[in-house]
Amino acid sequence: MNGADQGTVEVRPGRTIAWTAVGDGPPLLLVNGYAATGADWDPAFLGLLAARHRVVCPDNAGLGNSELVEPEVVGGAEGMAADMEALLDALGIERTAAAGWSMGGFVVQSLARSAPGRVTALGLISTHTGGPDCVNGEPRVARELVDHSGTPREQATRLISLLFPPEVAPEADERFGEIVAAARAVLPERILFMQEEALGSWHGRPDPLPVLEPPVPAAIVHGSVDTVVPPGNAEVLAGVYPRATVTIVDGCAHAPMAQEPGIVAEAVLAATGAG
Repeated sequence: MNGADQGTVEVRPGRTIAWTAVGDGPPLLLVNGYAATGADWDPAFLGLLAARHRVVCPDNAGLGNSELVEPEVVGGAEGMAADMEALLDALGIERTAAAGWSMGGFVVQSLARSAPGRVTALGLISTHTGGPDCVNGEPRVARELVDHSGTPREQATRLISLLFPPEVAPEADERFGEIVAAARAVLPERILFMQEEALGSWHGRPDPLPVLEPPVPAAIVHGSVDTVVPPGNAEVLAGVYPRATVTIVDGCAHAPMAQEPGIVAEAVLAATGAG
Protein backbone atom coordinates (compact mmCIF):
# COMPACT_ATOMS: atom_id res chain seq x y z
CA MET A 1 0.00 0.00 0.00
CA ASN A 2 1.70 3.16 -1.18
CA GLY A 3 1.80 5.99 1.36
CA ALA A 4 0.64 3.73 4.15
CA ASP A 5 1.63 3.66 7.80
CA GLN A 6 2.37 0.32 9.38
CA GLY A 7 3.43 -1.25 12.63
CA THR A 8 3.08 -4.18 14.99
CA VAL A 9 1.26 -4.41 18.30
CA GLU A 10 2.16 -6.96 20.96
CA VAL A 11 -1.04 -8.37 22.41
CA ARG A 12 1.03 -10.48 24.80
CA PRO A 13 4.33 -12.38 24.49
CA GLY A 14 4.15 -14.69 21.48
CA ARG A 15 1.13 -12.93 19.97
CA THR A 16 1.48 -9.82 17.81
CA ILE A 17 -0.81 -8.11 15.32
CA ALA A 18 0.72 -6.34 12.34
CA TRP A 19 -1.25 -3.55 10.76
CA THR A 20 -1.21 -1.16 7.83
CA ALA A 21 -3.24 2.05 7.66
CA VAL A 22 -4.05 4.14 4.61
CA GLY A 23 -6.22 7.18 3.92
CA ASP A 24 -7.55 10.07 5.97
CA GLY A 25 -10.72 10.55 7.96
CA PRO A 26 -12.47 8.73 10.77
CA PRO A 27 -11.15 5.22 11.45
CA LEU A 28 -12.42 2.10 9.71
CA LEU A 29 -11.12 -1.29 10.83
CA LEU A 30 -11.09 -3.65 7.82
CA VAL A 31 -10.69 -7.34 8.70
CA ASN A 32 -9.98 -9.91 6.02
CA GLY A 33 -11.20 -13.50 5.83
CA TYR A 34 -9.86 -17.03 5.99
CA ALA A 35 -6.25 -17.42 4.81
CA ALA A 36 -6.08 -13.73 3.81
CA THR A 37 -3.98 -10.86 5.14
CA GLY A 38 -4.36 -7.12 5.30
CA ALA A 39 -2.29 -6.86 2.11
CA ASP A 40 -4.78 -8.90 0.07
CA TRP A 41 -7.58 -6.36 -0.34
CA ASP A 42 -8.60 -5.33 -3.84
CA PRO A 43 -6.77 -2.02 -4.45
CA ALA A 44 -9.77 -0.29 -6.03
CA PHE A 45 -12.04 -1.24 -3.12
CA LEU A 46 -9.46 -0.16 -0.55
CA GLY A 47 -8.85 3.11 -2.38
CA LEU A 48 -12.53 4.01 -2.35
CA LEU A 49 -12.74 3.41 1.41
CA ALA A 50 -9.47 5.26 2.05
CA ALA A 51 -10.80 8.34 0.24
CA ARG A 52 -13.20 8.81 3.18
CA HIS A 53 -11.60 6.93 6.10
CA ARG A 54 -8.34 6.11 7.78
CA VAL A 55 -8.54 2.40 6.96
CA VAL A 56 -6.68 0.07 9.34
CA CYS A 57 -5.93 -3.34 7.78
CA PRO A 58 -4.64 -5.92 10.28
CA ASP A 59 -3.06 -9.29 9.64
CA ASN A 60 -4.93 -11.83 11.75
CA ALA A 61 -2.82 -13.71 14.29
CA GLY A 62 -0.19 -15.94 12.70
CA LEU A 63 -0.62 -14.66 9.14
CA GLY A 64 1.31 -12.05 7.19
CA ASN A 65 3.55 -10.15 9.57
CA SER A 66 1.58 -11.10 12.68
CA GLU A 67 3.08 -13.60 15.09
CA LEU A 68 1.50 -16.54 16.90
CA VAL A 69 4.03 -18.62 18.79
CA GLU A 70 3.08 -21.90 20.42
CA PRO A 71 1.35 -22.47 22.79
CA GLU A 72 -0.69 -19.46 21.63
CA VAL A 73 -3.77 -20.35 19.55
CA VAL A 74 -6.05 -18.30 17.32
CA GLY A 75 -8.94 -18.74 19.75
CA GLY A 76 -11.85 -18.59 17.31
CA ALA A 77 -13.65 -15.44 16.21
CA GLU A 78 -13.67 -14.28 19.83
CA GLY A 79 -9.89 -14.56 20.09
CA MET A 80 -9.40 -12.63 16.88
CA ALA A 81 -11.87 -9.97 18.09
CA ALA A 82 -9.84 -9.62 21.29
CA ASP A 83 -6.77 -9.04 19.10
CA MET A 84 -8.64 -6.29 17.26
CA GLU A 85 -9.59 -4.61 20.52
CA ALA A 86 -5.96 -4.71 21.64
CA LEU A 87 -4.98 -3.16 18.31
CA LEU A 88 -7.49 -0.35 18.74
CA ASP A 89 -6.17 0.30 22.25
CA ALA A 90 -2.58 0.46 21.01
CA LEU A 91 -3.50 2.85 18.19
CA GLY A 92 -5.48 5.10 20.52
CA ILE A 93 -8.73 4.48 18.64
CA GLU A 94 -11.62 4.68 21.08
CA ARG A 95 -14.46 4.21 18.59
CA THR A 96 -14.42 2.97 15.01
CA ALA A 97 -16.47 1.65 12.15
CA ALA A 98 -15.58 -1.98 11.42
CA ALA A 99 -16.00 -4.03 8.26
CA GLY A 100 -15.14 -7.64 7.59
CA TRP A 101 -15.28 -10.07 4.70
CA SER A 102 -16.32 -13.70 5.21
CA MET A 103 -14.50 -14.89 8.38
CA GLY A 104 -13.55 -11.26 8.98
CA GLY A 105 -17.27 -10.64 9.32
CA PHE A 106 -17.35 -13.13 12.19
CA VAL A 107 -14.57 -11.14 13.84
CA VAL A 108 -16.21 -7.71 13.59
CA GLN A 109 -19.57 -9.12 14.73
CA SER A 110 -17.80 -10.56 17.78
CA LEU A 111 -16.01 -7.26 18.39
CA ALA A 112 -19.31 -5.34 18.29
CA ARG A 113 -20.56 -7.57 21.10
CA SER A 114 -17.42 -7.87 23.23
CA ALA A 115 -16.68 -4.13 23.07
CA PRO A 116 -20.11 -2.47 22.96
CA GLY A 117 -19.95 1.22 22.21
CA ARG A 118 -16.60 1.00 20.42
CA VAL A 119 -18.03 -0.11 17.05
CA THR A 120 -20.01 2.73 15.47
CA ALA A 121 -21.03 0.98 12.24
CA LEU A 122 -20.61 -2.41 10.59
CA GLY A 123 -19.82 -3.56 7.07
CA LEU A 124 -20.68 -7.25 6.71
CA ILE A 125 -19.49 -8.59 3.36
CA SER A 126 -20.22 -12.18 2.30
CA THR A 127 -20.60 -13.33 5.89
CA HIS A 128 -23.22 -14.85 8.19
CA THR A 129 -24.42 -15.14 11.78
CA GLY A 130 -23.32 -18.74 12.30
CA GLY A 131 -25.36 -20.99 14.56
CA PRO A 132 -28.62 -22.72 13.70
CA ASP A 133 -29.98 -19.82 11.62
CA CYS A 134 -27.07 -19.85 9.16
CA VAL A 135 -27.88 -20.69 5.53
CA ASN A 136 -25.22 -23.21 4.56
CA GLY A 137 -23.72 -23.82 1.15
CA GLU A 138 -23.10 -27.26 -0.30
CA PRO A 139 -20.67 -29.43 1.71
CA ARG A 140 -18.57 -29.83 -1.44
CA VAL A 141 -17.92 -26.08 -1.54
CA ALA A 142 -16.88 -26.00 2.12
CA ARG A 143 -14.45 -28.85 1.49
CA GLU A 144 -12.93 -27.05 -1.50
CA LEU A 145 -12.46 -23.87 0.52
CA VAL A 146 -10.22 -25.60 3.08
CA ASP A 147 -8.55 -28.07 0.71
CA HIS A 148 -4.76 -27.81 1.14
CA SER A 149 -3.94 -30.43 -1.50
CA GLY A 150 -2.04 -29.77 -4.72
CA THR A 151 0.53 -27.15 -5.58
CA PRO A 152 0.05 -23.52 -4.53
CA ARG A 153 -0.89 -22.76 -8.15
CA GLU A 154 -3.55 -25.49 -8.11
CA GLN A 155 -4.84 -24.19 -4.78
CA ALA A 156 -5.04 -20.70 -6.27
CA THR A 157 -7.16 -21.88 -9.20
CA ARG A 158 -9.47 -23.74 -6.84
CA LEU A 159 -9.85 -20.70 -4.59
CA ILE A 160 -10.49 -18.30 -7.48
CA SER A 161 -13.26 -20.61 -8.72
CA LEU A 162 -15.02 -20.04 -5.38
CA LEU A 163 -14.45 -16.29 -5.25
CA PHE A 164 -15.72 -15.52 -8.75
CA PRO A 165 -18.62 -16.89 -10.86
CA PRO A 166 -17.82 -19.43 -13.58
CA GLU A 167 -17.95 -16.91 -16.41
CA VAL A 168 -15.41 -14.66 -14.66
CA ALA A 169 -13.13 -17.11 -12.84
CA PRO A 170 -10.94 -18.18 -15.81
CA GLU A 171 -9.97 -14.60 -16.63
CA ALA A 172 -9.39 -13.84 -12.94
CA ASP A 173 -7.22 -16.94 -12.67
CA GLU A 174 -5.15 -15.85 -15.66
CA ARG A 175 -4.68 -12.34 -14.24
CA PHE A 176 -4.21 -13.08 -10.55
CA GLY A 177 -3.50 -16.80 -10.23
CA GLU A 178 0.27 -16.45 -9.85
CA ILE A 179 -0.14 -13.72 -7.23
CA VAL A 180 -2.61 -15.83 -5.26
CA ALA A 181 -0.32 -18.86 -5.59
CA ALA A 182 2.64 -16.93 -4.20
CA ALA A 183 0.56 -15.86 -1.22
CA ARG A 184 -0.71 -19.41 -0.65
CA ALA A 185 2.82 -20.78 -0.72
CA VAL A 186 3.83 -18.91 2.44
CA LEU A 187 0.69 -19.55 4.51
CA PRO A 188 1.54 -21.57 7.64
CA GLU A 189 -0.61 -24.69 7.68
CA ARG A 190 -0.77 -24.67 11.49
CA ILE A 191 -2.55 -21.30 11.38
CA LEU A 192 -4.89 -22.39 8.59
CA PHE A 193 -5.99 -25.37 10.67
CA MET A 194 -6.73 -23.07 13.60
CA GLN A 195 -8.68 -20.67 11.38
CA GLU A 196 -10.65 -23.65 10.09
CA GLU A 197 -11.49 -24.53 13.69
CA ALA A 198 -12.73 -20.95 14.08
CA LEU A 199 -14.95 -21.37 11.02
CA GLY A 200 -16.35 -24.59 12.44
CA SER A 201 -16.98 -23.09 15.86
CA TRP A 202 -18.86 -20.12 14.40
CA HIS A 203 -20.95 -22.40 12.19
CA GLY A 204 -21.60 -24.88 14.97
CA ARG A 205 -22.63 -22.51 17.73
CA PRO A 206 -25.78 -24.02 19.30
CA ASP A 207 -27.67 -20.75 19.87
CA PRO A 208 -28.73 -18.06 17.40
CA LEU A 209 -26.69 -14.87 17.40
CA PRO A 210 -28.59 -12.32 19.52
CA VAL A 211 -29.75 -9.01 18.14
CA LEU A 212 -27.03 -6.41 18.59
CA GLU A 213 -27.91 -3.96 21.35
CA PRO A 214 -27.68 -1.07 21.01
CA PRO A 215 -28.06 -1.38 17.23
CA VAL A 216 -25.63 0.42 14.92
CA PRO A 217 -25.89 1.22 11.20
CA ALA A 218 -24.79 -1.78 9.15
CA ALA A 219 -24.22 -2.65 5.51
CA ILE A 220 -24.97 -6.27 4.59
CA VAL A 221 -23.50 -7.13 1.19
CA HIS A 222 -23.71 -10.46 -0.64
CA GLY A 223 -23.05 -11.68 -4.13
CA SER A 224 -26.16 -13.06 -5.79
CA VAL A 225 -24.37 -16.27 -6.87
CA ASP A 226 -22.17 -16.83 -3.82
CA THR A 227 -21.85 -20.57 -3.20
CA VAL A 228 -19.59 -20.24 -0.14
CA VAL A 229 -21.93 -18.02 1.90
CA PRO A 230 -25.27 -18.12 0.09
CA PRO A 231 -27.09 -14.78 -0.21
CA GLY A 232 -29.97 -16.15 1.86
CA ASN A 233 -27.82 -15.24 4.84
CA ALA A 234 -28.51 -11.56 4.18
CA GLU A 235 -32.06 -11.89 5.51
CA VAL A 236 -30.82 -13.67 8.64
CA LEU A 237 -28.21 -10.98 9.28
CA ALA A 238 -30.81 -8.26 8.80
CA GLY A 239 -32.84 -9.79 11.61
CA VAL A 240 -29.86 -9.42 13.94
CA TYR A 241 -28.92 -5.88 12.82
CA PRO A 242 -32.18 -3.87 12.74
CA ARG A 243 -30.45 -0.76 11.34
CA ALA A 244 -28.95 -2.64 8.40
CA THR A 245 -29.31 -2.03 4.70
CA VAL A 246 -29.00 -5.09 2.45
CA THR A 247 -27.24 -4.98 -0.93
CA ILE A 248 -27.27 -8.06 -3.18
CA VAL A 249 -24.68 -7.57 -5.92
CA ASP A 250 -25.99 -9.19 -9.08
CA GLY A 251 -23.70 -11.70 -10.77
CA CYS A 252 -21.10 -11.72 -8.01
CA ALA A 253 -19.88 -14.71 -6.04
CA HIS A 254 -17.98 -14.73 -2.74
CA ALA A 255 -15.72 -11.73 -3.46
CA PRO A 256 -18.06 -8.92 -4.58
CA MET A 257 -15.58 -6.28 -3.36
CA ALA A 258 -13.12 -7.53 -6.00
CA GLN A 259 -15.68 -7.89 -8.77
CA GLU A 260 -17.75 -4.74 -8.08
CA PRO A 261 -15.64 -2.60 -5.72
CA GLY A 262 -17.67 0.54 -6.30
CA ILE A 263 -20.99 -1.01 -5.32
CA VAL A 264 -19.59 -2.65 -2.18
CA ALA A 265 -17.65 0.44 -1.08
CA GLU A 266 -20.72 2.63 -1.58
CA ALA A 267 -22.77 0.33 0.66
CA VAL A 268 -20.13 0.31 3.41
CA LEU A 269 -19.62 4.08 3.25
CA ALA A 270 -23.38 4.64 3.49
CA ALA A 271 -23.39 2.69 6.75
CA THR A 272 -20.39 4.56 8.17
CA GLY A 273 -21.96 7.89 7.27
CA ALA A 274 -19.13 8.78 4.90
CA GLY A 275 -21.01 8.03 1.68
